[in-house]
Amino acid sequence: MADKGAAGRGPALPEAELTWRFSRSGGPGGQHVNTSDTRVSVSLDVAATSALTGRQRERALERLAGRLRGTVLTVTASDTRSQARNRELAAERLRSALAAACAPPPRERRATRPSRAAERRRVEGKRRRSALKRSRSCRSDD
Repeated sequence: MADKGAAGRGPALPEAELTWRFSRSGGPGGQHVNTSDTRVSVSLDVAATSALTGRQRERALERLAGRLRGTVLTVTASDTRSQARNRELAAERLRSALAAACAPPPRERRATRPSRAAERRRVEGKRRRSALKRSRSCRSDD
């Protein structure tokens, strides 16, 4: 189930490296939630996983620093009444969090200048707006 790392959805997570925990969940479900362990927590040791390359691991540890306990990332899902569906949701959230953390930084923006025509249009618009506001004022020039 957790090995389904499709392109763009995050790295494939080896099932053996995941630690699953189940607990009782609040929310909808009535008496059912009081007796069944539907909340799912899945943990992955980011520093020790074989799913990431060295560079990806460095990025992930740096970017997820606020969410890690030591080097372990934990994601919880309790959205549905079904433990199986919550397992899928938790694995997907873990995968997407890792994918976002491992992604290379965006290219730096290259500074550009507005064209001369764009500058002219901007100033002309300001001039027109100023004239309109001036015409509304109730000044008398007499």
